[in-house]
Amino acid sequence: MHVETQITHVLTRVGRVAVYIKESSSGKLPLIFLHGVYLDHHLWDEQIEAIKDRMVVAVDMPLHGSSRENIKPDWTVNDCAEMLVDILDSLQIPQVIAVGHSWGSMTILRAAYHHPERFASIGLCNMPFHAASGKQKLVFALQHTMLMFKNFYTTQAAKSLFGKTSLRKDVSLIEHLKRTMNILSGKDIKQIDKTVILNADDATELIRNLQVKAIALKGLEDYVPTPPAIETIIVEGGHISPLEQPQKVSYLINELLN
Repeated sequence: MHVETQITHVLTRVGRVAVYIKESSSGKLPLIFLHGVYLDHHLWDEQIEAIKDRMVVAVDMPLHGSSRENIKPDWTVNDCAEMLVDILDSLQIPQVIAVGHSWGSMTILRAAYHHPERFASIGLCNMPFHAASGKQKLVFALQHTMLMFKNFYTTQAAKSLFGKTSLRKDVSLIEHLKRTMNILSGKDIKQIDKTVILNADDATELIRNLQVKAIALKGLEDYVPTPPAIETIIVEGGHISPLEQPQKVSYLINELLN
């Protein structure tokens, strides 16, 4: 599915970021979507296509999609949160409803915690929030030794990210991930994993002290735990619920809008 949007590039504190805009003159609060690692803004095509009554914005996160040029080498997840505010400022959006997947959710959580006045409500799909353990760091180090076999690496990544039931029902999910991962070099993947997964601070207290209305969503086979103190919708599948359970993610969005 292809959603007709206009693209612009916004200069943020992490670099030049691609932003896709579906305009509306309704005056209703805009929606902004942020994707997770290895993906791009097309993760949200089905949800964006269904929204007819307000402006919709989708972002290609640093090093992903069309956000690959002039990205600073030493950005952090906290920088991504400020990047999101930079985008809202550039588009002259004083307040927004924000929906994220995984890294996108991590970004939105941090931005909403530090700038609650900019967010009417937030949807946090498949959000990691614990700091990486020593075991996780070791596992990633071992996995990165297989990056020279890119196709194999991507297939294994798909098997760990998507739920087994989802892959049995739709094997094309692997091809979707291959499309977005093919543009990432081994160096890109190592940097993304290090920055977003391995070096991210624990965000448990941010969740507990959040001042913005939030709804979370995660898969039954998802590797992330249920966040504390937030209404959480549990759905079938694994870690990429916008592709595995798009209708349930659309339900979450409708709850935020209502």
